[in-house]
Amino acid sequence: MPESLTGTAALVRLALRRDRFLLPAWILGFAAMAGVSASATVGLYPDEAQRVQAAELVNATSSLVALYGPIYDPTSIGALSLFKLTAFGAAIVALLMVFIVVRHTRAEEEAGRLELLGSVALGRIAPLAAALIVAIGGSLVLGVTSAGALIAAGLDVEGSFAFGMGWAFTGIAFGALAGVCAQITTGARAARGLALIAIAVSYGLRAVGDVASGGPNWLSWLSPIGWMQQVRAYAGDRWWVLLLPTAMAAVCIPVAVVLRSRRDLDAGLLQDRPGPAVGAIDGVFGLAWRLQRNVLFAWAVGFAVFGFLLGSIADSLTGLLDSPQAAEFLQRLGGAEALSDAFLAAEVSIAGVIVAGYGIEAASRMRSEETSGHVEALLSTPVSRVRWAVSHMMIALLGVAAVMSVTGVSVGVGAWVATGDAGQVTSMVVAALARVPAAWVMTTVVMFVFGWWPRAVGAIWGLFAFAVVVGEFGPLWEAPQWLMNLSPFVHSPRLPSPGASLGGLLPLSVLAVALLGLGILGWRRRDVEG
Repeated sequence: MPESLTGTAALVRLALRRDRFLLPAWILGFAAMAGVSASATVGLYPDEAQRVQAAELVNATSSLVALYGPIYDPTSIGALSLFKLTAFGAAIVALLMVFIVVRHTRAEEEAGRLELLGSVALGRIAPLAAALIVAIGGSLVLGVTSAGALIAAGLDVEGSFAFGMGWAFTGIAFGALAGVCAQITTGARAARGLALIAIAVSYGLRAVGDVASGGPNWLSWLSPIGWMQQVRAYAGDRWWVLLLPTAMAAVCIPVAVVLRSRRDLDAGLLQDRPGPAVGAIDGVFGLAWRLQRNVLFAWAVGFAVFGFLLGSIADSLTGLLDSPQAAEFLQRLGGAEALSDAFLAAEVSIAGVIVAGYGIEAASRMRSEETSGHVEALLSTPVSRVRWAVSHMMIALLGVAAVMSVTGVSVGVGAWVATGDAGQVTSMVVAALARVPAAWVMTTVVMFVFGWWPRAVGAIWGLFAFAVVVGEFGPLWEAPQWLMNLSPFVHSPRLPSPGASLGGLLPLSVLAVALLGLGILGWRRRDVEG
């Protein structure tokens, strides 16, 4: 075993150097997000009676409980301040650690850099160990920094550290899971896609469990995202719950090590099947489809399960809350007047945000194809630059629409089964498709950056995180409208709410077309870069 870890320290230093801007920015961003949320809520609800009223309203609103989880102590300013960040924030932390682990393992292997490093004294599992060390260390630093920000905002010390460690151990658990995914698949995209599906399913299980009769049930306890909630920061601080993500990591890490020890370089547990003796790929569009279809199918299946689970709990809604206080608070949290419509709209809204991640991932395939040298080989044939780029962008854009269509159908069918209203299927498909233009904007940003600044394609994930955070938490923070308008998700209509405005669909579509055209123009003008 010691020889298998040779070079781990050097790879840790290399990973930290490569992430010297990205990782600190994310850590400070999470801490700032938590601190600002706490400060804003303290100013918004200084009186305990107001906090209790707001917390009871949240707990009585099934759509909010499904999206963010319940507030376990209505009198606690900390519990109220961070109820939107508990499960949702844990999912984003999990996403970050998944990307870090896959970036320094399977992505490096896929790019051929690990094969080059393997020509020197480098242990077989050293890259995996280095990636896990960075992810675990980054998670702990993120947790401690976030706790410090919460303490600075005026919240109590023990609850702040309980919350921060909940985030940290969620990141550790999913970072370890990403280590397993990196050994199962043969490509970085497939590894990330598999881990992202696990995060989405975990979030869905938590949502279904949290709105069950009598409070969180066993489904919530099956979800690693649900474990973060069960720590109950500022509402009892149940530290023993952190043993659950620790156990998950303790299982996943040895499994990842064993799988890495027994496979060859560039191999995986799920091997690519050999193709037919006679090729059947018809041009660059067929090639783009062949390269991206497996990931697209995986996303579609994951969203189908996710959508049906959430749609099936539509019958748990209790009706309308029409008091002035309820209407004001729901408006502040981005809800709508009718709880049923607000719940279904919120489900589709979250799906629309997540599917933008698929669009970014699919469009980013162009950059990896360029750095691997495949583009240069293709362009030496009669294939034109524009045709090649359009082939990948068509798969990405149509893939976004397809996944959202599947989401709409699955949510509608789930709601139909729960409520007996067959009309939910049509309305949910329309609602899901209304979220597509915003996701297209994020997808075409990849084309724009790829065309003009290809080395900055990876930074688009930071832009994506900014758009999500501003769109999700801007109303709670009372952020200026011009800042919230920078997020394309803010302009998407929250159908099937009756008062939803469709005015943002045309501008978003026009912006997506403009970004696509400008990106293709830049791609035509620049050199191919390795």
